[in-house]
Amino acid sequence: MKLIKRLVYCLVTALICCSVHSQAISLYQQFNGRYDFVFIGNTLNAMENNSLPGIPPPPCSILTESSADLLLAPDDVITKAYLYWAGSGTGVFNVMLNDEAISAQRTFSIVNSAGLECFSAFADITDFIVANGNTTYNFSGMDLSDTIPPYCPTGGNFGGWAIIIVYENAALPLNQLNVYDGMQAIPGNITITLDSLNVIDDEGAKIGFLAWEGDKNISDGEKLFINEHLLSNALNPSTNAFNGTNSFTNSDTLYNMDLDVYNIQGNISIGDVEATIRLESTRDFVMVNAIVTKLNSQLPDAVIAIDGTEKSCNSRSITVDYTVSNPNSTDPLPANTEVAAFADSQYLGGGFTVAIIPIGGSESGTVTLEIPASVPADFTLRLVVDSNAAGAGSVKEINEGNNAATIAFSLIASPEFNPPPDLVACNEGGMRGTFDFSGYPDLIKLRPGDMVAFFNSAEDAAADVNQINNPEALSAIAPQPVFVRISNGDCYSVTSFNLRVRNCPPKVYNLVEPFGNNFYDTFLIDGLRDIFVDFRLSIYNRWGALVWTGDNSRDDWDGTASEGFRLSGKDLPGGTYYYILELNDPDYPNPLAGFVYLKK
Repeated sequence: MKLIKRLVYCLVTALICCSVHSQAISLYQQFNGRYDFVFIGNTLNAMENNSLPGIPPPPCSILTESSADLLLAPDDVITKAYLYWAGSGTGVFNVMLNDEAISAQRTFSIVNSAGLECFSAFADITDFIVANGNTTYNFSGMDLSDTIPPYCPTGGNFGGWAIIIVYENAALPLNQLNVYDGMQAIPGNITITLDSLNVIDDEGAKIGFLAWEGDKNISDGEKLFINEHLLSNALNPSTNAFNGTNSFTNSDTLYNMDLDVYNIQGNISIGDVEATIRLESTRDFVMVNAIVTKLNSQLPDAVIAIDGTEKSCNSRSITVDYTVSNPNSTDPLPANTEVAAFADSQYLGGGFTVAIIPIGGSESGTVTLEIPASVPADFTLRLVVDSNAAGAGSVKEINEGNNAATIAFSLIASPEFNPPPDLVACNEGGMRGTFDFSGYPDLIKLRPGDMVAFFNSAEDAAADVNQINNPEALSAIAPQPVFVRISNGDCYSVTSFNLRVRNCPPKVYNLVEPFGNNFYDTFLIDGLRDIFVDFRLSIYNRWGALVWTGDNSRDDWDGTASEGFRLSGKDLPGGTYYYILELNDPDYPNPLAGFVYLKK
């Protein structure tokens, strides 16, 4: 009677609370190669947590530790080991395995048919299992004794642990092995879609389940289907799929948990990329925590990586180095597999692999691409292996979603600039001038980050050698070009401007003091000689009489006479004299006139 009441309670509460807070089961990890799997684990329930009619209910107690043995063959090489543990309550997430502390890396939760919380936890313990190998594993550190009293009246008190071990063996066929996990529950009906499958043939295909809270004593309509095929085996009847059994040890006393494996040959079809798992139950509350599938799979898995690119200034032609590999595969990648290149979504061209790429192998290639003018300077460069211009492939692969590699790409161009004006300095004689173009960089460059340098030849500017180091005071004979290199770090531009001179107005010093301090010994006029080569200078006394004339071929006036009634070369008396300077230059059509004082 107590069991009947318990079952009625479960039926009622299942309608309102079952599967609340569940996490959908989905692909966690995929393995492609010569892989298989095994489960080990044990329950913390000493007996079924429900009773048969007429038999007293089990005590409300639970174990705090249990053990299981790992017995792999000598040639089995452990690849991954995942520990799951579960129980009544909100969770215990730090446990022990052979006295080694283990902390949960992922957790799951669900509410059972009585509205009480249950939990599961996960840890990747590969390194630990590889280090210990075949041995007895003892699980401890999860004492639910104080948690389970509210669960016992409805038979919801449980606890247990399991390790899913993926191993590799060279003698195995090429398989695809998928590990799915989450937390979903019945009663009622649940449907779980297992995606990312590639069924080549179904020989040796199998599926394993890690489930909690299955009961041997409740077998009313508890069914497990794959692709609508009802599953059963010697341990798991068609009406009681989850019944406290372990397919790996052939045990039927794994109370309130299941480690079950089914042969699904004939239940899947070649070409399937997914399978549908359906569970139904009218009474028994069962939580599915993990599902593992193993299918024969002989497919390549083309992956591409962009290794490097080359580009040139002011060019839309680029070169791309790439590597096509076949890493997570179970079959070689055929030769002549197409590689397509795209700028954003625009097809650019591509190439083909040369040789057959073995499992785990790779091949490097290079492709030169011309970027159309319609593509902006900044774009996304995308290389796709096993793709044509339309994005369609010709090779069936394990994973069709990992065929592309992308990078942000920018074409490079020579920097734009403001054309520099010619620079004019005063003629210092012989067409020589002193030029200051130290302010030209800011005048020339358009971008603050560009670098500007000056050179004497176009060849030096292109090679970036023999830079002019004194642009603030360069002495040069004009006319002379100066070449400018404007660089943005990637590319450069070269332009030029001319250095020119002009005859600036001469500067007259109005004192002549022969035999004085040597500076004013003669009539000094800066910027005159060898500049205004056709000048004529005339000196007059205060009465207007011409006393001296000179030009570019004669020495400067030293206070002596060369004209008039005095003999040439005679000293003139001190006083004020007047000059007329005829420059005979188109820029200075009018003579310059002024006074000069002769000091005696």
